[in-house]
Order: sequence, then C-alpha cells, then structure tokens
Amino acid sequence: MGAAMRRIHVGNALSAFGLGFTVPFLYVYVAQVRELGATTAGLVLAVFAVAALVVLPFTGRVVDRRGPLPVLLAALVTAAVGALSLGLASEAQPVMLSAALLGAGQAVMQPALATMIVECSTAETRTRAFATQFFLQNLGLGVGGLLGGQIVKHERPSDFTLLFAIEASMFLLLVVVMATVRLPRQARIADATPQSSGGGMKQLFKHRAMVQLCALGFVMFFACYGQFESGLSAYGVEAAGISPSTLGLALAANTGAIVLAQFVVLRFVERRRRTKVIASVGLLWAVAWAFAGYAGLGHGSQAMATAAFISTYVLFGLGEAMLSPTVAPLVADLAPSGMVGQYNSAFALVKQLALAVGPAIGGPMGASLHGPYIVTFILFSLGITVLAVKLGKKLTPVQNNPWAVRQAAARAQAEPVDGARPAEAVAVGA
Repeated sequence: MGAAMRRIHVGNALSAFGLGFTVPFLYVYVAQVRELGATTAGLVLAVFAVAALVVLPFTGRVVDRRGPLPVLLAALVTAAVGALSLGLASEAQPVMLSAALLGAGQAVMQPALATMIVECSTAETRTRAFATQFFLQNLGLGVGGLLGGQIVKHERPSDFTLLFAIEASMFLLLVVVMATVRLPRQARIADATPQSSGGGMKQLFKHRAMVQLCALGFVMFFACYGQFESGLSAYGVEAAGISPSTLGLALAANTGAIVLAQFVVLRFVERRRRTKVIASVGLLWAVAWAFAGYAGLGHGSQAMATAAFISTYVLFGLGEAMLSPTVAPLVADLAPSGMVGQYNSAFALVKQLALAVGPAIGGPMGASLHGPYIVTFILFSLGITVLAVKLGKKLTPVQNNPWAVRQAAARAQAEPVDGARPAEAVAVGA
C-alpha cells in the first residue's frame, strides 16, 4: 500500500469518525435539545437527502475535469462550516441551512474519495482497497457514535455544540492530511472500457451494463440501508416489541459483524464472479428478512424475538461486507477512461435516491403493515439475486472476475511456448 493510499484510508476513517459523533443524535438535537419539534427535525433530515440529490449530478463532471482532490478539499471545508454552524444554530432556518451545507459536503466526499482510490490502485489491488475503505468507515462510525453517546448523556445544548465542533475539527484535520496526497495517473483496466461515442451522462445512459448496475444498486440500498433506521426499526418496536436500547445493540451488532468479517469474507469474495457474490447477498438478505419476520410474527418468547431481530442486522452486515469489495470496484472497472468520477457520482446518486425513498415507503409499512412489509422486502432481496444474474450476462470476464482472468494469464505465460494457450481461451469462473 503506497503513501497516497494510506492517507486516503486515514481520510475515510476520520470522516466516518466525525460523522459518527453527530448522525445518530441529529433528530434528538433538533427536536428536543433545541426544542424545534419533530416536524423541523424531520425537515432537517430531509434537507440532508435533498442537498445530496442537488450536488451529486454535478460532482462527477467536476471530479473528472479538475481532479478528485480539489473537489474533496472543497467538500471538507463546506462540511466543516455546516457542522460548526449546526452546533451553534438555535432557530429553524439556520439549522436547515447548516444541514444543507453539511449534507452537500458529506455527499460529495464519497465519490471524490472513491475516485482517489481508483487512481491510487491497480486492477490487482482495487478490491482490497475498497474493502479496507468500508472496514474503516464502519469502524470510524462505530467508535464515533460510542464516544458521542458518552458526551451527550445529559442532552445539554453545550454538549451537542461540542459534538459538532469535534466533527468540524475532524473535517479540517482531514483537509490537512489530504492536502499532502500526491495522486498518480489513473489506473485502469485497458480492455474493460466500453467503446462508444459521445461523453458525459449521455454516454453513461447508453452503457447498458452500468444502467443495470445502477438499477441493481437502487434495489440493494432500498432493501437494506434504506430500512435500517426507518422501516426495520419501526417494525422491531411495533411488531417485535424491541426496546430502543436493543435497537442500538442491533445496529452495533451490524457494525461489529462488518468489522469482524470484512477481511475474512474478502478472501472468499475476491476470487469469485462479482455478480455471483451479489446474487448470493440477495439470498442472504432474504434469510435476514425471514429472521425479522420470525421476530415480529413468530409468536415466540421475547428473548427469541430479540435474538432473531439482532440476527437480522448481523446477516445484513455480512452481506455488506461481501458487497464492499465487489460493487465499488465494478463501478470503477465499467467506467471509460476520464469518466470515473461521473460513474462514481452516478452510483452515489442512486444510493441517495434509495435512501430517500426507502424510509418514506418502509417507515409506514414497518409500523403498521407487518406481514406485507416482511414479504415485500423478502421479494426485493430475491430481486437482487435475479438482477445480479442478468447483469452477469452483460459483463466481460475481466469485469466480472478479474482475479480469474489474471490467474489464467499468469498460467498461460508460465507454460512452454509450444503449449501456450491464449489467456482468453482459459475458462473463467468460480
């Protein structure tokens, strides 16, 4: 791992650590500590999503034209200003404006950092680089949330001002760290770029494999991340009788599963077809939703319901650990040269859309339509498997299983000249 990649991973950890200090407590801060009410708190959360949806369509093109580092530095400064002003604001309008700045800065960070990882990695190292990124993000969020919870025990405005000040300082510290990064030329897989005319988003929309991956991504984020703190939480409380403290334990179990399993599953994942891994995650999440169904509808003991509900979050975490070294590298390997930023931003936009729609649909269903809620998301999970299988038919071997292609090429080079076979003639699969 080079010096630039090490700084990028430090940056991911610091940004997640800062966000972990405030994100779990934002609703309580606005609604109760600043006494602005539940409606304003809901609007603030909506502003986060809207700000991301506004800036992401423009982020990719700027990243590709100016480079990811200047975009990241601007996003970090914007997020720092938003975080600090949010900690000082006491009225509705300043709070929402501050949330917009923080949400916009946070949204731009992710595609910029992802593009930097692509430019500092090779086809051989990219899978492990994105797995490390996801590991550090979850570790940072978990530690930040744990420490933040200790600071705000008394729910005083000064406690939350300290939280947001710490978050802002993390972003500014990250500015100093990332300003020292020296990016090499972008590393690409030469034969993985589609040859098509035109450019920009028009070219992306003509790229059928990328469009299918975006559709698959929407379903994945909608069926998992979009339900964590909305529909699934409401279902757990209303149907399974789960206490708020147990919800926190379930979220901690999810993060713990990711941290413990990430590099264990990496050895399994990186040698197999990417679409096969995604398809297996769909099946795993269908089982997770079945566990949730038992927790709320199984009429067992409360202890069994609690264990089943926590198991749901653990299984989701295992699936996330399988996806992190799979989906992000695939987005990068689908991107034509000079469009990595736009492809990363487009996929980030899809994620934000799913995170906006997911709570709006899942929240009311999870609170009141318990049986239909579980059945709906079991079907969505199985839909992930179906879409992944279809996507596999659109990918080249080097896009779907780069490890097997590299191994085949290495074997072909090691054979005697008389017995050599072309690398592309060697069967690819796992």
